[in-house]
Amino acid sequence: MKVVTFGELMLRLAPNGYYRFFQNDQMQATFGGGEANVAVSLANYGVDSTYVTKLPKHAIGQAAVDSLRYFGVDTSKIVRGGDRVGIYFLEKGASQRGSVCIYDRAHSAIAEAKPADFDWESIFEGADWFHFTGITPALGGNMVEICKEACKAAKAKGVKISCDLNYRGKLWTRDEARAAMTELCQYVDVCISNEEDAKDVFGIEAEGSDIYGGKLNHEGYKSVAKQLADKFGFEKVAITLRTSISANDNDWAGMLYDGENYCFSKSYHLHIVDRVGGGDSFGGGLIYALLNGKNTQAAIEFAVAASALKHSVEGDYNRVSVSEVEKLAGGDGSGRVQR
Repeated sequence: MKVVTFGELMLRLAPNGYYRFFQNDQMQATFGGGEANVAVSLANYGVDSTYVTKLPKHAIGQAAVDSLRYFGVDTSKIVRGGDRVGIYFLEKGASQRGSVCIYDRAHSAIAEAKPADFDWESIFEGADWFHFTGITPALGGNMVEICKEACKAAKAKGVKISCDLNYRGKLWTRDEARAAMTELCQYVDVCISNEEDAKDVFGIEAEGSDIYGGKLNHEGYKSVAKQLADKFGFEKVAITLRTSISANDNDWAGMLYDGENYCFSKSYHLHIVDRVGGGDSFGGGLIYALLNGKNTQAAIEFAVAASALKHSVEGDYNRVSVSEVEKLAGGDGSGRVQR
């Protein structure tokens, strides 16, 4: 099995622990980005995982590449060039103080990439799956066109395509997102969304749910999934269901619709260490489960369990194994010491 993912890999700068920005003079420097996080999850599960982006040739760009190589991700298709690695600053929230994310990613190497930078025919040789998110076309420049070329090339080779809608209001408007994603979703087989993205991008809303008041209506989400599938012909629609009790405590579950069945996972109460990358770890778990032939219920259980574990891991990357995910999905969520 070979999976290709495509997007922006950023430098993450975050204060230690729960400090506010510049509460002291130290920042932790790591790397992360939606599709890169998925690639790392899949590599940890033993999948042949290839990540595609564009990064500068300088030392910071190389450090970004090396962060993926550490996990065994294939970086041979990363294009080198441009001047900037995108940066995001993260201040982790606690209790009733929410997390804060500030982007400094304008004019990054990938944002200024050209269609000619990527040889999709070669990139998709032997691939089974292609994954991207709504963040990548939102980067501006030629990115909508490049994503479309990637999707066309993947389709021509019979590669399955998944997309996480991942609306980012700091990158583009709802109208811009709707225009671009309406075009790109024509190529998508598996759509991943959350309780807000379907509304923000396509105006499709779950009736009777209050994500801030802790009320999620399952029937409403069935309707969202069916509307998405009917609009674009998706084979499957996965929706993550997060109830935010506070910045530290969330309830977490998911639903997978396969055109016939609506399967809801068990719900997990999370005490969060780091929630960034939670949705990406869900995507990685879902792709792994579907590639391995798990049925709809088993696939959503694996994806949600993988993501639940990610919330306990510092950094963007999910550092867990298949056996750990399957143990939790199987019902052992006690957190007891393993001796």
